[in-house]
Amino acid sequence: MSPLLVRADLRTARPYDNRPFPSAGAPVAPLNNNESPFPPRGRHLEALRDAAAGALATTNRYPDTDLTALRTALARYVGHDVRPDMVWPGNGSNEVLLHLLLAYGGPGRTALGFGPTYSMHERIAAITGTRWAAGARGGDFGLDAETASAAVRAHRPHLVFLCAPNNPTGTPLDPATLDAVLSAAPGLVVLDEAYVEFSRLGSRAGMLSDHPRLVISRTMSKAFGFAGIRAGFLLAAPGVLEPLRLVALPYHLSTLTTAVALAALERSEELLAHVPGILAERRRVRDALVRAGHDVAPSDANFLFFDTGGDSTHVASRLAAHGVLVRDLGPAGWLRVTVGSPDENDAFLRTLADSSS
Repeated sequence: MSPLLVRADLRTARPYDNRPFPSAGAPVAPLNNNESPFPPRGRHLEALRDAAAGALATTNRYPDTDLTALRTALARYVGHDVRPDMVWPGNGSNEVLLHLLLAYGGPGRTALGFGPTYSMHERIAAITGTRWAAGARGGDFGLDAETASAAVRAHRPHLVFLCAPNNPTGTPLDPATLDAVLSAAPGLVVLDEAYVEFSRLGSRAGMLSDHPRLVISRTMSKAFGFAGIRAGFLLAAPGVLEPLRLVALPYHLSTLTTAVALAALERSEELLAHVPGILAERRRVRDALVRAGHDVAPSDANFLFFDTGGDSTHVASRLAAHGVLVRDLGPAGWLRVTVGSPDENDAFLRTLADSSS
């Protein structure tokens, strides 16, 4: 097909790439995707296998379109008086955000975000033909109430995207900032809580009943270690979620994904038992980076954002050559590293020190 037939706004776009730097063989420390370093093991793995086997016995039939059991289990997991009709599940948080922008964005509409932040918000806006307005964060990567609300008043966006905590910086979201944006926004306020299980502030889902234009996105990819399963969900007032049925493809969540996600939610406390260990490793890696002379942004997530003191692209490329993968997302000089297993974190710190010498 002639490239001239591709939409004009996509002709210069580039596909999503999470590994721009080549590595020699299998990476020894894949710390570029904010994944959990710990897959399900032992009896937990057996329970998930049993759930998958049960689902395979019914795969000649289409999945449940209402996803009642999964919405009920997710509402129970979230708590905060969230009801099943306030939950919209999908194939990871990116898909449910796509549904949201298909329904509430589009040509002639605007979405606002504050960079550096999660790149897929802007990418999904572009896919749906939604204009992206870029607000700025402070020098410490924080976002104060005055700056955020001023940007909202200036752009009058149909959707505002905030991350709590922010990706890639790990910065916590000040509750006052969220309050200010909710007061100023004429449309939906989308709060991305992909890393909320690692956050000391916890979820803002308790605000949903008082703020009918608030939408919260969540995922099982991170703390649950389900990046390969693809299970995410939105939380919002039922009236906000109902139009998503118009834009979602039929049977968009498979029977297998649903069954395994249900089995994981039944064992959520056990599957999330590794989170304190990751937080302890986050403190250890942060302290080591600071001792080595790096500036490190405050993190409320399972990753750290640090200043290389030089050419971050060069540093990331040298790390990758030794099998240590990190992300170079900007601004210049800064890199994001996921907190992995102790061995992976040691490999990162050792290789970074060798690359800097």
